[in-house]
Amino acid sequence: MKKVIFVLAMFGLGTLCWAGSARQDATDRLDNATSVMHEIMGMPDKGIPEEVLEHAKCVAVIPHMVKGGFVFGAEGGKGVATCRTADGWSAPAFITISGGSWGLQIGVEAVDVVMVFQNEKAMQRLLESNFQVGGDASAAAGPVGRHAEAGTDWKLDTEILTYSRAKGAFAGLTLTGASLRQDNDSRRAIYGRNVTTRALLLGKVPVPAAAEPFLAEVRGAKAEARTKKE
Repeated sequence: MKKVIFVLAMFGLGTLCWAGSARQDATDRLDNATSVMHEIMGMPDKGIPEEVLEHAKCVAVIPHMVKGGFVFGAEGGKGVATCRTADGWSAPAFITISGGSWGLQIGVEAVDVVMVFQNEKAMQRLLESNFQVGGDASAAAGPVGRHAEAGTDWKLDTEILTYSRAKGAFAGLTLTGASLRQDNDSRRAIYGRNVTTRALLLGKVPVPAAAEPFLAEVRGAKAEARTKKE
């Protein structure tokens, strides 16, 4: 009997440790995503144009996504996403991205990635449990600078615009073929088991304190872009 109690106690302790570690990982990811949004918008003439942010339906940030390979490449990372609602921006959902690419590429690179989902169709992709970038949803490198140039097709033809900030040497950077999925473990660590990614992105869940700085940066990005435009 004592042995059974000991095993159950150790199991419970292990569960608590895992939950604490998962929560810390999710919180750290929110902090890193906050820094990425702040820094990418602070890059002179290299930020996301105001027009793109005004048009955005959802924004996803993947800090420190790792890409590497020689001819064949692999990519992977974890991030957060928020969608525009009638009351502002939703509580962030947790996502992972993984996949492969093929092309003329060599080296290893850590990249901060921002994905701008431009319309309702793109948002529905994000609400799914799994979709392929460039396959299920069209994607392209987004315009950068003080404002998006008139006459370009960024608004009409592409569901997802991607932005990146490289920290190492690498050629052939692309998200085509990458798979984006919900990160259930991180979501449960922050919100509990009864909350779904759909409920989060549709604005049906209160924003936790840990996510407030990230949403403040997303809201402030528009003001930053407007300052650059002027």
